Amino acid sequence: MPQKQNTAKDALNSKLKEFFLDQLRDIYWAEKKLVKTLPKLSEAAHSEKLRGAFDSHLTETENHVTRLEQVFDMLGEEAKAVECPALKGIAEEGEEIIDETEDNTAQRDVGLIFAGQKAEHYEIATYGSLVQLAKDMGQQQIAELLSQTLQEEKNADNKLTELAMSGINREAAQEV
Repeated sequence: MPQKQNTAKDALNSKLKEFFLDQLRDIYWAEKKLVKTLPKLSEAAHSEKLRGAFDSHLTETENHVTRLEQVFDMLGEEAKAVECPALKGIAEEGEEIIDETEDNTAQRDVGLIFAGQKAEHYEIATYGSLVQLAKDMGQQQIAELLSQTLQEEKNADNKLTELAMSGINREAAQEV
């Protein structure tokens, strides 16, 4: 009888590990997409502070890609990206904001902050879940790596909120 419990537990762990890997592949694609997208957002930003925030987060995002590659390696898996429909849509929305807003306006910056925060919130949700799942799977070292990224995503989101509150939204409201 204990044999069956171990088999069931092993199957669960195997299914759980596969789910975990699927989510890692998804966020790996998302981070790689953001490495390409953040420079576009930075270039489109009117506010120097917003450009700086996007540029700074680009460096962090490159580190997120590296950390995910470490996680794959720790699991003995190939670092493989699988298209993330959620972030693909958010990135497309960011491009639409650039196309549909006037160059060098606070209104565009407001839209870019929205797009940036949508991406951050998706990442925060994903990393938060991955951290907990890694802990539950007994992968404390992986959980710690992913927690570093989670904290950086939360910091980036807070920075965007601070920028919106610092006057960009008010400035946009006064534009004609």
